[in-house]
Amino acid sequence: MHTLDDSVEVVEFTPTPEQYAWTFGGVAPVATVRPGTALKLWSDDAFCGRLRSVTDLPGASLQMPYVNPQTGPFFVEGAEPGDTLVLHVVDLEPARDWGASALIPFFGGLTSTDRTATLQDPLPERTWIYHLDSARGTIGVQLGETTLELPVEPMLGTVGVAPAAGEVRSSLVPDTFGGNMDTPELKPGTTVYLRVNVEGALFSLGDGHYRQGEGESCGTAVEGAMNSLVLVDLLKTPGPAWPRLESDTHWTVVGSSRPLEDAWRAGQVDAVGWIRELTGLDVLDAYQVLSQISEVPLANAVDVNYSVATKLPKRLLPTRRPAYDGIHDRLRALVR
Repeated sequence: MHTLDDSVEVVEFTPTPEQYAWTFGGVAPVATVRPGTALKLWSDDAFCGRLRSVTDLPGASLQMPYVNPQTGPFFVEGAEPGDTLVLHVVDLEPARDWGASALIPFFGGLTSTDRTATLQDPLPERTWIYHLDSARGTIGVQLGETTLELPVEPMLGTVGVAPAAGEVRSSLVPDTFGGNMDTPELKPGTTVYLRVNVEGALFSLGDGHYRQGEGESCGTAVEGAMNSLVLVDLLKTPGPAWPRLESDTHWTVVGSSRPLEDAWRAGQVDAVGWIRELTGLDVLDAYQVLSQISEVPLANAVDVNYSVATKLPKRLLPTRRPAYDGIHDRLRALVR
């Protein structure tokens, strides 16, 4: 587990089940935090811990819409609509020694759904339980007579703020406010930039994944409870149209929509804008650069909206100024 500079105030919060947030917007804050504070948080898995063995099937074990619980929301002092909320993911650590994945009827990328309706029956329900080996840094699952071990690569499926215009959105939805983006790019060492829509921002996080492939094909990752250490900051500068991420190697925009090409377009357009901010290029030159350097992993093709990440390699983009006045590097410097 990483630690922080002694000058950073750390606030710990573990919600009770009654405090879980099931939406973005429409929920009273659980706490108020100052910019510059670190939050040490626990969040439950997307199934609320109800899938514990291969005999626990989603149809009998899950209660809709009470899935994908969020920890929060947190009211950030001084945050006003239009500002930029900054969240730096310092560390993510599995909070249980097991995680679960499942096939849920009419949910997933390779089955009939309520949006892509056919006369086929749903795929049969199935649950897989992954066992964590902390010493080896792996998670293992039994597949018939085969045991598969995979590296643990923790990420957060969901980070977001309250939407604008008084909207209340399900924690299953990704959109301009963030939400259930399910991108593996949201991992330790990443800084998230979100546009503040309401006073205090009211941000929440959750949906820990012990690992997830790009696209989240079957609709579920290795879902697990998570301990998160997150630095909170605020910039009084215009927030981005879509969630932006910064790592030591990439700038990334996550667009979410349906159909899939519109999710791609949303991220691409905002990436053009970010290139212009970083380089001073005009819009067509920035568009040309994007066409030659962008990496576009699919985040999810299964949620209510699909999410696509547009990544810009820092090594290929000479800049006139650092993103957001270099706050990513300043926050990274607080991590030991």
